[in-house]
Amino acid sequence: MILPLPENPSTGDRGDHRTGRSRPRENPPARSRPAENPPARSRSPRRRSARRRPIVLATLTWLYVAWSLLPVLIAIQFSFNAGKSRSSWQGFSLRWYAGDPNSVAADPSLRLALANSLILAVLTTLVATPLGVALALGLARWRGRTSRTANGLMLLPLATPEIVMGSALYLVFTNLYLFVPLGRPAQVLGHVTLSVSYVVVIVRSRLASIGEEYESAARDLGAGRVAALRLVVFPLLTPAIFAGAMIVFASSMDDFVISSFLSPDASSVTVPIKLYSAVRNAPSPALNALATLLLAGSALALALAWLVLRRRGASDALKQMAPM
Repeated sequence: MILPLPENPSTGDRGDHRTGRSRPRENPPARSRPAENPPARSRSPRRRSARRRPIVLATLTWLYVAWSLLPVLIAIQFSFNAGKSRSSWQGFSLRWYAGDPNSVAADPSLRLALANSLILAVLTTLVATPLGVALALGLARWRGRTSRTANGLMLLPLATPEIVMGSALYLVFTNLYLFVPLGRPAQVLGHVTLSVSYVVVIVRSRLASIGEEYESAARDLGAGRVAALRLVVFPLLTPAIFAGAMIVFASSMDDFVISSFLSPDASSVTVPIKLYSAVRNAPSPALNALATLLLAGSALALALAWLVLRRRGASDALKQMAPM
C-alpha cells in the first residue's frame, strides 16, 4: 500500500507517489483587468469645418434663384397694374383679367389662344399617359438583345434639341403623312411624340423601386396576368402615373417650338405663340395677365405632381390594398 507523500509546508505541493519528488503547484491564471476607456479625442478643426453649412454655395444658389425669378415676378406684378404702363406701378387692379375691353376675358384672340393651349394640353395628356404606361410596362419586362436599343430610342426625344424635333415633324407631316393636317391634329401628335418619354421614365423608375415580388405573389395566389396588373401593379403605380400626366400637361402648356412649327394659321395659335408675336408689336398688361395664367396652370400641375409623389408612396398603396 502506497501512502501519499506529505504536503510540503513551504510550497504547499504534494510529491509524486512514484518518484517521491515534489510537484510544483500551478498558479491560477491572472484575471485580466478591464481596459480603461481611452480619453475622448477632441474634434479636430478640420472635422468641424467639414460639417459646417456650405455658406458660399447656398448664397450662390439663392442669388441664382432670385436672378431667375425676378423678371417673372415683375411680369406678374404688372399684370395687376391699374394703368396701361408696363414700367410704372399705378395701383392694384384686375382690369387686365376681366372688365377691360382689352382684357383676357374680353379679347377674342387671347381667349382663343388660352383655349387652344388648354385643349392641346388635355388631349396630349390623355394620349401620352396611357401610351407611356404601356411602353414602360413593356420595356420593363422585355428581356432580349434589342431591349437596350429600344430603351435608348425611347429616351431619344429627351436628348434631341426641340427645334430639330419641330422641324423634323413639320417635314414629316407636310411630305410624308399628308393625311394628318397641320393644326391641332399635328400639334397633338407632335406633343405626344415629345412628351411620352416623360411618362416612361417616371413609371419605369417606380416599377424598378416596386420590383416584381408583389405581382409574382398575386400570380401565385391564383390571379391572372390582367388581374395582377389591375389589382396590384396599377395601385402601386398610381402616384407615378399621376405625376407623369401632370408633367406632360405642364410641358404641353409651355411648348412653343413644336406648336409654332405645326401651326398653319391663327386658329391654332397657343399662348406661347401669342405672347411671342404680340409682345413685339403692341404690348399691353393683358399679355402679362395671359402669361400669369399660363404660369399658374403649369405651376399648379407641377405642384400636384410633387405632392402626390411625396405623400402617396408605395406604402400607402399597400395599405389601401390590405382590406382586399
